[in-house]
Amino acid sequence: MGFLMLDIAGTQLKREEEALLASPMTGGLILFSRNFENRAQLNALIASVRRVRSDLLIAVDHEGGRVQRFREGFTQIPAMGDILPAAGQDLGLAKRWATELGFLMAVELLASDIDLSFAPVLDVNGVSDVIGRRAFSANPDEITALADAFIRGMDSAGMRAVGKHFPGHGSVKADSHVAMPVDSREAGEILNFDMQPFKQLIDAQRLDGVMPAHVVYDKLCPNPAGFSSFWLQEKLRGELGFDGVIFSDDLGMEGAAFAGDYPARARAALAAGCDMILVCNNRDGALSVLAAQASLNEIDGRARRNAATLRPDPIKAIRALDNHERWEKARELALSIGYQP
Repeated sequence: MGFLMLDIAGTQLKREEEALLASPMTGGLILFSRNFENRAQLNALIASVRRVRSDLLIAVDHEGGRVQRFREGFTQIPAMGDILPAAGQDLGLAKRWATELGFLMAVELLASDIDLSFAPVLDVNGVSDVIGRRAFSANPDEITALADAFIRGMDSAGMRAVGKHFPGHGSVKADSHVAMPVDSREAGEILNFDMQPFKQLIDAQRLDGVMPAHVVYDKLCPNPAGFSSFWLQEKLRGELGFDGVIFSDDLGMEGAAFAGDYPARARAALAAGCDMILVCNNRDGALSVLAAQASLNEIDGRARRNAATLRPDPIKAIRALDNHERWEKARELALSIGYQP
């Protein structure tokens, strides 16, 4: 499978986009709100993509709350940070709810033949405006407990889990979509606080994928985590023993710009240890990465984890899609908690 995950422009697949998806460098497609009008249109779009490449990993950011790309015909999933307050701070009840919301999110995407949601968010809710209520809690232990429950729900529907944004984006103010965040806290605070949900869930073998943050933790490494062999190889692979798939965050974000042009960003992310790199919202950037195939293949000659292993478990998915009663109850739960922007 190729190491590049791309996007497309609209609600229908264009001829030139078919060529992009057919490239052997391409291994995945990520969808956005601009690709969605309603479920019938989405299903037709996915079918057209599958006709070009049946093996592509099709993904979306569909966490719940304000980060939910598809609305009409899908249940409005509450923000993860709203679960525990809605449960009256009863962690046991919140865990049961998180499991059913994980199932709900997964099964509704699987019904449209979408393989993966980049979820759950494992950041600690601190000072970050871009994280905020996307995080389960401001307490790492509560995050671990609720994320574990949410992942169990995803798994019961057959969907794999990708934790983000390693080692934690919640304690830095700047938004890496539009700036280069720098977290200047001492190493111990980052490693023993923000990184703990990742460590605990990796120890429990709950994560199949991890997405690093476009954040510089300058007391530990001068490079953003997604471009850092210190973070990806020494810490994530070595110290934490993670053996799943590492996805870059979008190389079109401002937090990735330090590495140079798009081929340079791709080379840096792959060299640091990413298995699949995302190039979104910049077609010229994606084309320039595809044009750099020879130099990227040289870097990519090492053994990569195959992102195709994150395709859904077909037996679990079939059973989940047949479980209408559970879906209906989970939908009622989501609506009772409510979505608040």
